Amino acid sequence: MRPGPARVPCHGAVSAVLPSARDIRFAGLTPESPHRDPDPFPVAACLPDPCNPRIPSIMSSDLLATLPSLGPVIPVIVLQRVEDAVPLAEALLAGGVKVLEVTLRTPAALACIEAIAKALPEAVVGAGTIRSAADAQAALDAGSRFAVSPGYTSAIGAECRRIGLPLLPGVATASEVMAANADGLSFLKFFPAVQAGGLPMLKALAGPFPDVGFCPTGGISLESAPQFLAQPNVKVVGGSWLTPADAVAAGDWGRITALAREASALRG
Repeated sequence: MRPGPARVPCHGAVSAVLPSARDIRFAGLTPESPHRDPDPFPVAACLPDPCNPRIPSIMSSDLLATLPSLGPVIPVIVLQRVEDAVPLAEALLAGGVKVLEVTLRTPAALACIEAIAKALPEAVVGAGTIRSAADAQAALDAGSRFAVSPGYTSAIGAECRRIGLPLLPGVATASEVMAANADGLSFLKFFPAVQAGGLPMLKALAGPFPDVGFCPTGGISLESAPQFLAQPNVKVVGGSWLTPADAVAAGDWGRITALAREASALRG
């Protein structure tokens, strides 16, 4: 059984190259022993924690604030077979998509995350469909750098803070936004975006929540994404159109790279 995550009391900013929480833990970086084994990642990849300059920071608000700068679209990925994980991720990277959300909707999902995290450290891979504290821990152990949940509970928020796993929680109403805000979260997934009110709802939420940024996900397409990205409170969008099930099943990685290029150009 793997050891628990290192606990770091306060945290600084993270640059655009993001080491995974698991990388830091297994490199031997802890408050008690802030030395590391031979580099599993370049130490310059993170800015130091202000409380201990020898310990890189990996915590949620700073890491999540960095994600939108890596591209306008986060693909929502469903993988049935582990052998498809790395070729799919390579195809997305080739098209300029660096942030990958692999949803925990299939038995293979955690193994897929682990395969991508090991083979492609340049990818920022996270776990979607986090519904419990156990899901969060399993995602971290697999190498996830962040977590995405379809909704929000304080229990999931508390567990993600405890283990140092950045969380992008789902919200659909003003009350849910307030609950997430109360727990210190201000970058939120608006889900299911189209079904929950789409652009009119996002515009309405901007009034009482001018400090909240959203990642609308659910029902968004290549054609509608620019309208969402044009909203000031939208930082990035999530979409499953980048990884069509038939293309993944056929191993049509060229098609997926082409879709990734189109998505990457949406905020050019």
